[in-house]
This record gives sequence, structure tokens and C-alpha cells, in this order.
Amino acid sequence: MNMKKTIALPLIFAVALGVAACSKSTTDNAANTANSASADLNAAANDAMADINAAAANATEASANALDNAGAAAEAAGSNLSNAM
Repeated sequence: MNMKKTIALPLIFAVALGVAACSKSTTDNAANTANSASADLNAAANDAMADINAAAANATEASANALDNAGAAAEAAGSNLSNAM
């Protein structure tokens, strides 16, 4: 009989913990945590996209400036050649 109590008590304890783990409060907390993590992930993704768009705009502006400078240098070289002749 003592052997049955030794086995039954830990099993009852394990079942009680299992039931407590599946309570509504625990489920709600898990859902809130998942929603919070999802919101954080979405915010991080939006920030990353904003950074990528800003970097693309800066690169486009820098390449346009480089083309303007190259055009001005070519024009100056052409003027120097005409003056040399």
C-alpha cells in the first residue's frame, strides 16, 4: 500500500501542475507575449525598410552628383581644348 502512495502522489502533483499550466491566465499571458513579440518584429521590419529607403535615396543623390561633376569636368576639358587651339 505504501508503494501505491509513493507512486500516486508524484503523479497527482504532475497532473495538478499540468492543469495549472493550461489555465486561461497562462494562455492569455502567452498570447499577450506573442502579440508583443509580433508588434516588436513588425516595428523592427518597418524601421529596417525606412533605413533601406533612406540609403537608396542617398545613393541615388550621390550618383546624380557624381554625374553632374563628371559632366562639368568634361565641359571644362572641352573648353580648355578649344582655348588651346
